[in-house]
Amino acid sequence: MNRFLALAALACSLALASFTACAQQKLVIKPLAERKVAQLPAGQLFWRIENVATLEAAKAAAGEWGLAAEAAGKVWLFTLGAPGGSSGAGAKVGEVGPIPRFEAAEYLLRINEASGAPGSLTAVHSHPGSEAFFVLAGEQSLRGPHDTLRVAAGQSAAGNGADMAMVVSSSGSSDLLSLVMFVVDAKRPFSAPATLP
Repeated sequence: MNRFLALAALACSLALASFTACAQQKLVIKPLAERKVAQLPAGQLFWRIENVATLEAAKAAAGEWGLAAEAAGKVWLFTLGAPGGSSGAGAKVGEVGPIPRFEAAEYLLRINEASGAPGSLTAVHSHPGSEAFFVLAGEQSLRGPHDTLRVAAGQSAAGNGADMAMVVSSSGSSDLLSLVMFVVDAKRPFSAPATLP
């Protein structure tokens, strides 16, 4: 009987250690493309997402507010601007917005790739601008001070505005892969530690 209790205790300890390790895994964040711009496009802001045949074609079609990147075996063109547009260079995948507008002396447009096993997460942080998400696989959650936004594979969503505390996590039952679009103040640190209630 004592041997059975010892084995049961060991099994529980290993399960707890495994759960703790999984819960503490960090999302892997990989920058894909960025550029600085002096001003934002006029009017309401959306991120247009397109797939293009080649990286060269995507870069040629990027214009002043576009970013070309490769991810998940495809070439992507992300363009900040009014809704309903098209670069004419590829197939439109979707639009995300509206994106909150803010004032800055210079702006940084950036595309990141976020990936991780279920339970992976970021530290509590904020950005000096806005972010939006397009989830390719899994499910991504954004927990803010007031609620949690869940975005499933094939869906997109505009996140919080400038300086809002958040934790981003892989909240589905399979690995997360998402593309994250940023418009931030280029003169401030890209990310800063924050706290949530």
